[in-house]
Amino acid sequence: MKILKNIEVPTGNILIVAGEKGKLECLSISDYGKDVNLKCDSMGLSREPEKVRHTKLLPLEDKWVITISTQYGCSMGCNFCDVPKVGKGKNATLNDLVNQVKTAMSLHPYVVHSKRINLHYARMGEPTWNPNIFAATKEIGFLLESRSFGFHPVISTMMPRKNKNLKSFIEEWMRIKNGICKGNAGLQLSINSTCELERKRIFGGNACSLSEISSIMYGIKPLGRKITLNFAIADYEILPNVLLDFFDPDLYIIKLTPMHKTKSAIINGVKTKGDYTEYYPYKQTEESLKKVGYEVLVFIASKEEDESRITCGNAILADSTE
Repeated sequence: MKILKNIEVPTGNILIVAGEKGKLECLSISDYGKDVNLKCDSMGLSREPEKVRHTKLLPLEDKWVITISTQYGCSMGCNFCDVPKVGKGKNATLNDLVNQVKTAMSLHPYVVHSKRINLHYARMGEPTWNPNIFAATKEIGFLLESRSFGFHPVISTMMPRKNKNLKSFIEEWMRIKNGICKGNAGLQLSINSTCELERKRIFGGNACSLSEISSIMYGIKPLGRKITLNFAIADYEILPNVLLDFFDPDLYIIKLTPMHKTKSAIINGVKTKGDYTEYYPYKQTEESLKKVGYEVLVFIASKEEDESRITCGNAILADSTE
């Protein structure tokens, strides 16, 4: 896969690559480590995190994060995301998916082993539209495990209501998570608010309601890591008792993240109040969710991570000043 542009950022590289249908983008980045940017009582990280500043990165041999596009553009129309500017979502091919990973790894040929490669299907596109992900995950998993790389694939989805195959997609992914990956895979549902009117604005009216999501997920039980409910903190309504009506704390963990400063988020006035690199914007929400029994993971980004646009959903391709 040809690299059209390699953009070096403080934590790694953003690549614009030539796919079979046009341009895609993928990431190869390092992580600060859970002791720097995470708080999660169930992981033994109960201390109040300090302000997250750009600091020494974990070696790729310990943790390597690769994020790939599952579509060219996206049709979801989320009001915080720049990807719709690229165009309507059309599925990346099986070769596109596999080759993005190979291309990202080719940047560091000296790394012959890593304890953990986190593969996120979360760059451009809504992954549940693309069934090529199943074959790609199996092929990538075989490739990595044969070379002694730990493999942890993660699907991040807005749960599109117009996708008639959504339930079967989720069920197949959970079979991969619980079976082939032996629990060592993730499923993240973007929720952001417990208010359906807010959710319609956030997701352009294209996401399932909480009731519909609960119905789709009925009977699904994860092995290993719980299913993640993601909330990008932006002064949205987050009522713990509403969540309890739909999502069992025994099956779901809550993840709180900043609302990153994409062009669309800035234009639409969607932002995290205060300094999102510090703990306090998330503290009150975390405490209210823990009181009703949820495990809560707080992820705090550095200013450099946000400004370099490595976060989920951002699109360098959407930027005319690329």
